[in-house]
Amino acid sequence: MMNEIQKRLDDIQSCLVKEAINRNKQNLISEDGTVNLLAVSKGQNHQAIRTAFMAGQRKFGENYLQEALNKQIELKDLAIEWHFIGPIQSNKTQQIAQNFSWVHGVDRLKIAERLSDARPENLPPLQICLQVNISGEASKGGVAPTDLLVLAKALSGLPRISLRGLMTIPEPSHDESLQHYQFKQMRELLCDLRQEGFVLDTLSMGMSNDYKIAIQEGATIVRIGSAIFGERPVKNK
Repeated sequence: MMNEIQKRLDDIQSCLVKEAINRNKQNLISEDGTVNLLAVSKGQNHQAIRTAFMAGQRKFGENYLQEALNKQIELKDLAIEWHFIGPIQSNKTQQIAQNFSWVHGVDRLKIAERLSDARPENLPPLQICLQVNISGEASKGGVAPTDLLVLAKALSGLPRISLRGLMTIPEPSHDESLQHYQFKQMRELLCDLRQEGFVLDTLSMGMSNDYKIAIQEGATIVRIGSAIFGERPVKNK
């Protein structure tokens, strides 16, 4: 398993560097030109995560709180930077605020307020990305683009969180022109917020099947799971 995960991580990192170099020639988003790899480890056991860590990966994203907390206990000897990337329920905000460094899916002021209130004083501010529903799908979470500025302004006064940028899960599609369009819209939204005075440096977008296009359009964090770990194990019903 070690050799397989190591090879996949090496291949992806090489691709990230190549795509970022090409992207940065266009002067899009990231001043320093880097693209960070967030390994999506939901559904993977703690040994797979440990293997990826030993292969050099440090940032891991989890969707389900209890599963993540169990893994954090098993892997407490590792200096992992944990990101919460799943839907956020109000009754889960306290544990999320206490146990993660980043949260990628904030789309309501109420959730941001609860995260800020619950963030321990002895920890750095919680790093936040606002989730944008760029495709307008009714079944998908995220703030509408037209409401983004109002939400960002409301968050700016909260003391224990730090707004870093935007996140999206676009409409699933094999149409590369649609992928480019939606990711470009996200880049433009980030630029709009920066013109309003927000100091933002993060676009969290792109997954295993579309991360190259996401980088071309300005992604600074890509969230990749199956391309690192393989398909998630099937749970017994």
